[in-house]
This record gives sequence, structure tokens and C-alpha cells, in this order.
Amino acid sequence: MPSVFYSTIIRAPLDVVWSEIRNFEALADWHPLITSCEIESGTPADQVGCVRRFTLEDGSVFREKLLALNDFKKTFSYCIEESPLPLTQYVATMKFTRITEGDWTFASWSSTFDCPTESVDEMLALVENGVYKSGLDAVKGRVE
Repeated sequence: MPSVFYSTIIRAPLDVVWSEIRNFEALADWHPLITSCEIESGTPADQVGCVRRFTLEDGSVFREKLLALNDFKKTFSYCIEESPLPLTQYVATMKFTRITEGDWTFASWSSTFDCPTESVDEMLALVENGVYKSGLDAVKGRVE
């Protein structure tokens, strides 16, 4: 099962970063590839089990379910319910930790998934660079 791990340092306090990321519905506010995002069925965006539906710049639509949210540990996990990509059993976690020196934030985004053997390299690169790096770079741009 392929896995991706991407991490970075964000030069902003943990609480500032967490307030940008925590809202499961706010993906379009900070991720540059997302044009719209909404929680289905009027469910609160911080309720485990809620499903967000979002659209990419190219019109692709994804649905993701919130699996866990922990404000104390500043982490959440989600899975892809529907995607135009050849990914199955995709589960991702975002974690944020305070770096005491400088009052900065260590951010990590990781996942595991299945995909066809011939797509592994392409999906690894897309998830790491196209999704995780570009997303966390955008967060940096908003809070640093």
C-alpha cells in the first residue's frame, strides 16, 4: 500500500495555523487547487462523519469524510469517499505541533492508499506535491 508523508515548518503560532486548517469545510479558503467546498446535508463541519464535497479548478469533484478531529492534539483524519483519481482506501491525517523555539508550527500531512500498480509513481507525486506541498505552502502564505 503506497504511503505519502510531507512536512514543513510554518513560521506562525500553532493556534493561528490551526484556526486556518481546522474547519473541514474551509478547504477552498486555503488550498489553491480548490474552487468550492461545502459540507453535505447541513452537518456541522467539525462533526466526525460529516462529508465535504469540493471541486477542483478543472471541474473534478471529490467527496471526503471526516474520520477524527482532535483540538487538543491539533490533528484530523479523513478518507476519500468519491474521486475521479484511481485511488481507493485513501486515508489521510494532518497534524500540527508547536515548535517552542520561535513559536512556530511543525505541520505534517500523510496518507496511505491503494491504486493500480501502473499509477503508483504518478499518484505518489500528485498527492505529495500537487496536494500536500501546494496546500501547506498556501497556508504558509496566509499566516506567515
